[in-house]
Amino acid sequence: MGTRFEELAWRETPIGEISLRRRRDPSLDVDVYEVKLDDEFLMSSLFPVAEIELARLGLAPLTAGDLDVVVGGLGLGYTARTALEDPRVRSLLVVEAIEDVIDWHRRDLLPFAAGLAADPRTRFVRADFFAAVASGAGFDPEAPERRFHAVLLDVDHSPRQVLHPSHADFYTVEGLRRLAALLHPEGVFALWSNDPPDPAFQRTLTEVFPTSVAHVVRFPNPLQGREAANTVYVARH
Repeated sequence: MGTRFEELAWRETPIGEISLRRRRDPSLDVDVYEVKLDDEFLMSSLFPVAEIELARLGLAPLTAGDLDVVVGGLGLGYTARTALEDPRVRSLLVVEAIEDVIDWHRRDLLPFAAGLAADPRTRFVRADFFAAVASGAGFDPEAPERRFHAVLLDVDHSPRQVLHPSHADFYTVEGLRRLAALLHPEGVFALWSNDPPDPAFQRTLTEVFPTSVAHVVRFPNPLQGREAANTVYVARH
C-alpha cells in the first residue's frame, strides 16, 4: 500500500475524540489499524492475542450448545469475530456505545473482522453497557428479561483504570451482582484487563461468582522487542 498513514474515521463523543487510523509499519511491513481516544491509544491490530483469548477462554467453560453471547465493546472486532468461530454460538449481541464504531464494521473498514456484521447471528445494539447493567433493563431492548450464557467485556483498561467514572460502580460487588442476574445458571462473565491480576478485584469476583480464574495472556511486543501480557478474568455463575 502506498499510503503510509490514513485516518479512516473520526468523531467527537461524550467520552472524547475517537478515531480509527491505518498506518504502514515499515519495520514489520504490515498495515496496522489503531483506535485512539483523544491522545490515548485504546487498541491496535498488532496486539490482538488477548482480545481473541477473551472469547476463547470465556466460552471454554460452557458445556451446552446453542449459546447466546453478549460482547461489551466492539472495538476492532477481534473478540466478537472469534466468538462467532465457535459453532455453538447461536446469537451474538454486540453492545457498543459509539455508533461510529459499529459503522466501521458495517462499512468493512477492518479486513480482519470481515463477515462480522454480515453474519446472521450478529446484532449490534447501540447502548452504554454499564448503564444497561445498572438499570436492570438488560442488554436486549427487544427482550428486557433475556438472559445470556456468556458476557465478554472489553471496554475499560482495567477494573481500576476506567474510561469514564460512571463505569467504576460496575466493578463492585453490587455491580457484578446486577450483571450475574443477566446470566443463565452456570453462565460466564469474562473480562479483559491491561493490568496484571488484581487480588482485590479477584476477591470481589469471588463474592459474586462461585468460581473465577485470572488468566495471564502473554504475547510478543515487536515494537518493544519484549514479551507483554494482559489478563482475562473468567467467572462462572
